[in-house]
Amino acid sequence: MKGRRKFQLALRGENHGRPPLWVMRQAGRYLPEYRKMKERHSFLEMVRTPELAKEVTLQPLRRFELDAAILFSDILVIPEAMGQPYHFREKGGIEMAFALKSKDCIKKLDSSQIAQKLSYMKDALLLIRKEINDDKALLGFCGSPWTLACYMIQGGSERGFPEAIRWATDYPEDFENLLEKISLALIQLIHAQAEAGIDAIQIFDSWQSLCLREKAWDWSLRWIRKIVDHSPPHLPVLLYAKSPPETLEALAECNVKGLSLDHTVNLSKARVRLPAPFVLQGNLNPELMETCPSTVIEETNRLLHSMKNDPAHILNLGHGIRPNAKISCMEALAQTNLDFYQ
Repeated sequence: MKGRRKFQLALRGENHGRPPLWVMRQAGRYLPEYRKMKERHSFLEMVRTPELAKEVTLQPLRRFELDAAILFSDILVIPEAMGQPYHFREKGGIEMAFALKSKDCIKKLDSSQIAQKLSYMKDALLLIRKEINDDKALLGFCGSPWTLACYMIQGGSERGFPEAIRWATDYPEDFENLLEKISLALIQLIHAQAEAGIDAIQIFDSWQSLCLREKAWDWSLRWIRKIVDHSPPHLPVLLYAKSPPETLEALAECNVKGLSLDHTVNLSKARVRLPAPFVLQGNLNPELMETCPSTVIEETNRLLHSMKNDPAHILNLGHGIRPNAKISCMEALAQTNLDFYQ
């Protein structure tokens, strides 16, 4: 069965064979062909050039037996399209061109014509779909309003994003106006990706755990719910939210089709709390890809046994693949998934 078909069945809770496999943030420094491209092109150049984005997206599929491709891009294209550019610091991390300091900064952000401003993403998706046809599923993605707001207010990467927390606490009306603008931009982006033929979209709420527990719904989850409710009805939405296990039911209330879970969550226990056809994706520890093939095989088999015959499980890492991942470990993961039901 083709990967796209298997992925679609899992999204409907109807897959009773081998779980589909893809890897969050598939491309990266662990692939020599990516490093070679990076010598000639900057990260942002590759994101903004459809032909280059297509090539980077397809690199992992040419090496490994994966069932889906995820567009090579970045969550911060949204603030950039709204008028707040970004770049990467020399020693790592994100640097916004400026930090949001007041309500006047928010007023200047423009959340109109996002599809036109980010047309390169749609163009890249169309190129990728033409290349993979119906053999593989194709995923789009975006950041969550809360996670994007953290970078926009803080002015870049910073541990704990204290300025964003302060804003959300002390200036709730201004903060809500910002989240409203970001949400409007994201809804436009999701519709554009849907028009390009994606099979699903994943929302990354990478900093969800920073929300005060009593504020998680107001600061983050209700905005994700708003985005889901205004997305194309036929488009499945998956959510990755770095959050404690006790919040699973709250995350599910966002109306998403499924959750991508961190490796610290017991997947089989999560299934008891969130029965199929709700999709559970994950959740191998990304550090496994830096060990050895035998360890990967052992842990992958353990996870597959715990979720055996689950009709709505998508095999994945608990988060993105890291720069020190070994190609031999990725090969072992893909082959173990292929062998499990044979």
